[in-house]
Amino acid sequence: MIIAVDGPTASGKGTIARALARHFGLPHLDTGLLYRAVGWQVAASGGDPDQVADALAATTFPDRLLADPALRSEATGALASRVSIHPEVRAALMQRQRDFAAQPGGAVLDGRDIATVIAPHADAKLFITASVASRALRRYIEMRKAGEDVSRESIEADLAARDARDTARSAAPLRQAEGAALLDTSALPPEVAIAAAIALVEKQTAR
Repeated sequence: MIIAVDGPTASGKGTIARALARHFGLPHLDTGLLYRAVGWQVAASGGDPDQVADALAATTFPDRLLADPALRSEATGALASRVSIHPEVRAALMQRQRDFAAQPGGAVLDGRDIATVIAPHADAKLFITASVASRALRRYIEMRKAGEDVSRESIEADLAARDARDTARSAAPLRQAEGAALLDTSALPPEVAIAAAIALVEKQTAR
């Protein structure tokens, strides 16, 4: 069984995808980490994430980089959004994601183009969304707990900018796939959102 979970930054899709993987006993891939690794690699090598050549060269990052906590930072997330607009970068990372989805037994993948590009044949498709304000508050709380000095206003502005890039890019823009179930988590506690997602997957796979 392949479960595709798409949605914007900080919508809760990662938390939901991990919970779905545990519930259904499937491996999970946060595809956003691949783009974060590319963004981090570009910056580390002194490149420009807005230049196709620099971003494409960074797609050869070592697998061990995916376990680096630095990839979870807001700065790396912003870099990921910038490198992901390049069709060449998306093409370079596509096969790695499709191979993960195609493994025996299936998998759960979350990102921005899983149900539209990577696995349009997925058995269950979810589009997780939330208001910018609620997403900014969640991210603000997370970052403050991690000791980062940030403001809700700056986070909200960054999320809005990322949304604009992700939905307007020519290569695999962020959008709700045909047949994907919509789940708005703006006012939902994590446990309620997870239960709703499980129910949606069970409903889709029971057809």
